[in-house]
Amino acid sequence: MGQSTEELRSEIEQTRQSMTADVDALQDRVSPSAIVERRKQAARSRVQSMREKVMGTAHGVSSSATGTAGSAMGSTTGAVDSVKGTAQDAVSGAQDKVQGAPLAAGLVAFGAGLIVSALIPASEKEAVAAGHVVDAAKEHGQPVVDQAKSMAQDVVDGVKETAVDAAQEVKDTASDSAGKVRSEGQSGVDEVRSQTTS
Repeated sequence: MGQSTEELRSEIEQTRQSMTADVDALQDRVSPSAIVERRKQAARSRVQSMREKVMGTAHGVSSSATGTAGSAMGSTTGAVDSVKGTAQDAVSGAQDKVQGAPLAAGLVAFGAGLIVSALIPASEKEAVAAGHVVDAAKEHGQPVVDQAKSMAQDVVDGVKETAVDAAQEVKDTASDSAGKVRSEGQSGVDEVRSQTTS
């Protein structure tokens, strides 16, 4: 019915250890230095994750190289599987392709830079320089435009002449054919008349 002193001491010791662990965990949870350390670790992991998304991982590079080699050998299994996948698989596949692509990240950054630069008004020097470029392009481009117009006119004239010749040839052929049909028809009529009278 009653517990022995040994059992009671054992229970007390277990409770003391459990409470010590709980107090240590609580102290670690509310300690300012532990909070700062957790925040630093979370920031590091976010930066690491972002870096891996942009630059890729060593595992991603090796699997990409393996995939490329398999693709070069003519394996179409991956393509068939990706066609059979759901829309979510397609989105995640696109994310995997973009993930770890520094060139794509650079192009996106370049595009963002172009957009930002388009929003900033041009300075007076830039406007003058752009005017000089446009004037130079007009000056050097006008002979090319004139030459292209001349060549286009020559082509049109050549096509028109060829079309007129072809139309005349068709007309002549049609006239010859009509004459042949008429003469053959007349000879056929004459032959039928001669056969009916005889």
